Amino acid sequence: MAMKLRSVILLGLALCAGAAPAMADNIAEKVEVCAGCHGADGKPIDKTIPVIWGQLTGYVYIQLRDFKRGDRKSEIMQPIASAFERDDMLAIAEYFSQKKWPDLGQPRAPKDVSKKATDAEHSVGCTGCHLEQFQGSSTTPRLAGQSREYLEKTMADFRTRARGNNPGMSDLMIATPESDLTALAEFLAGL
Repeated sequence: MAMKLRSVILLGLALCAGAAPAMADNIAEKVEVCAGCHGADGKPIDKTIPVIWGQLTGYVYIQLRDFKRGDRKSEIMQPIASAFERDDMLAIAEYFSQKKWPDLGQPRAPKDVSKKATDAEHSVGCTGCHLEQFQGSSTTPRLAGQSREYLEKTMADFRTRARGNNPGMSDLMIATPESDLTALAEFLAGL
């Protein structure tokens, strides 16, 4: 897995250095670099990489902006996002929001896990921002159907503050028992 991730990082950096995505003539050319990690069919090549097809425009834009600013850290995404101007980021976000959310073929969580996740959600209040079916809204991401591995990694990164672009999420993840977060990730992935 580490070798695969290293290959992905090297591919992303090579694409970024050689493709000059901000200089591309149209949006289809600008997003070609994205397929290297996020998948040409919307299914990421690694389960710790997020689905961006069908994700909300505002959320994708903010993440690109945060990568560019350095508010969200990633050895792959920072050099790529730094090549984009604001209009590029808005166009890319709109482009991916118009794509159909891919089916990752993840199973529904078993009843006991679903119950634990639902109880945890009521305690944390996830649906206050991510909405009732976890479809997200505006700048709040869709969580339903995202990969379990990505969700677990993201929750852990918020919990340790390794992901620092949303301190409120860090506070919520720190206040939530790890076993509840594991159940939430499995539940959300199966929606």
